[in-house]
Amino acid sequence: MATLYVTAPPSAATDLAATLVEERLAACVNRVPCRSTYRWDGEVVENDPEELLFVKTSEDRVEETEARIEALHPYDTPCIERFEENAVSDAFGEWVAASTTPE
Repeated sequence: MATLYVTAPPSAATDLAATLVEERLAACVNRVPCRSTYRWDGEVVENDPEELLFVKTSEDRVEETEARIEALHPYDTPCIERFEENAVSDAFGEWVAASTTPE
């Protein structure tokens, strides 16, 4: 199992999450509203509304999931980070695997 950490504008987060689950690239996607401060094009952007997406996927679908996020994401440079899941409950890991197995 792997968890991808992705940020997205609220206007895109709903569709991005739904598409990943519908295409069985993710077992689930948790969405958390946040405000971001960052530097872009030499300027500091403050209080930009975003959503944090925690994308739960299977180990063998990580690359495909990352590619799909990049294809769908409205940002030129989307934040896609991977959390290594070394300690996940067996039941949850099995559910993620079953939920991301193509039909």
